[in-house]
Amino acid sequence: MRILVIDDEKNLRESIVEYLSLEKIEAVAASSGEEGQVLLQREVFDAVVLDLKMPGISGIELLRWIRDAGPEVPVIMMSAFGEVQDAVNAMKLGARDYLVKPFDPEELVLRLRRIEEEQSLRRRVLARSEGEGWVGESPSILQIRKLVEKVAPTHSTVLITGESGTGKEVLAREIHRLSTRKNGPFVPVNLGGIPDTLVESELFGYERGAFTGADRRKEGMFEIASSGTLFLDEIGDMPIHLQVKLLRAIQERKIQRLGGTGFIPIDVRIIAATNRDLEAKVKEGSFREDLFYRLNVIRIHLPPLRDRREDIPLLAVHFLEKVSRTMGIPAKRFSPEALEALQQYSFPGNIRELENMVERACILAEGHVILPRDLGIGPKASVTLEGNQNTPHHAQDPRGSEASTDSRGKTLNIKELEREAILEALRRNKGNRTRAARELGFTRRTLLNKIKEYGIEGV
Repeated sequence: MRILVIDDEKNLRESIVEYLSLEKIEAVAASSGEEGQVLLQREVFDAVVLDLKMPGISGIELLRWIRDAGPEVPVIMMSAFGEVQDAVNAMKLGARDYLVKPFDPEELVLRLRRIEEEQSLRRRVLARSEGEGWVGESPSILQIRKLVEKVAPTHSTVLITGESGTGKEVLAREIHRLSTRKNGPFVPVNLGGIPDTLVESELFGYERGAFTGADRRKEGMFEIASSGTLFLDEIGDMPIHLQVKLLRAIQERKIQRLGGTGFIPIDVRIIAATNRDLEAKVKEGSFREDLFYRLNVIRIHLPPLRDRREDIPLLAVHFLEKVSRTMGIPAKRFSPEALEALQQYSFPGNIRELENMVERACILAEGHVILPRDLGIGPKASVTLEGNQNTPHHAQDPRGSEASTDSRGKTLNIKELEREAILEALRRNKGNRTRAARELGFTRRTLLNKIKEYGIEGV
């Protein structure tokens, strides 16, 4: 780690540099704002330790210059006791932190180590984010990554399983990106979001006159995905009467449009995904056994986010940078307490819920640092969009994946916690299923299934 220390007080400046060197932190000294500006233009530093009041270019002026010059360099301000309000104002201008003189040099080291850890986290995110959102270093994700590298170059059918919001489509896109079909289209079809009466025409297309209103021929998704990958999401929701037609298409590599008489050859790779237990659906007769075996050539199971908590900081930083980039919001960072709060929360909506939470926090947080209350978790949750200051967006889950407590101190297991989260989301959205599903990171179909599963009524 390489630090620039800028202070007009020689003794303090030299003592900081000496102490940092003992801690294996390389430090370069500048005696004025002007000298510091020259060094920043000429060399690269991981952080700047900057005195607030100096003759010539002041610390505030130099902070503004650093902020506008880019790329972002973290700045820790040093101030005398009577200058605390000025230091707070500097934080609003983008300073990372401040220390009041005299301070324990070990405190400075701790704050620099925190910056170093955050920068390391960002580098790891960049190294792992070749596929959009495909981020993680947990053992389960590393194992999946190895499997994907083996499977992607083949033409085998892949079945991806996992709870809603675990990133099944992201994984499917990554398989496509690494395959020999990467230059062909990736065509996603959410079978759970299409009315049963339209599934056949969406997948297989139709001829003119096939039904009332069919005034022209339309290609289906199988044809649109030619030479590429067809991603069939929520395959467990496919109507039973159409499963035999899908099976025939996979087996024979040809399809028949609705209302058509001839067969059309197809060249697509099938990747299917579900959050359902397909084996159970086979046993109950709502999913064809032969189709299940045809899809289940290579199975990849994505674990819920609560079972890969070590990936949460990486994912959170990835989504934070994505929001800043796509929405043009000034760069922000998580406080250590915010990252800790994220790792303690159970995330019933998995990665999708995390992404939604980070986006909301990035937009609503005041200043450059995201705190636990900005995430909507913990006892000091931020103001909701409706202005309710008392209702947090989510219940804190300090016990991790096994259990949590509700507001009355009652112990809750994961299923009970999920039911409570759904109830809260429905109440906040005045019973609107679509908005509640979006907030939780579910599809509307998934939310309706969970409402039925948990016997939720009258909300």
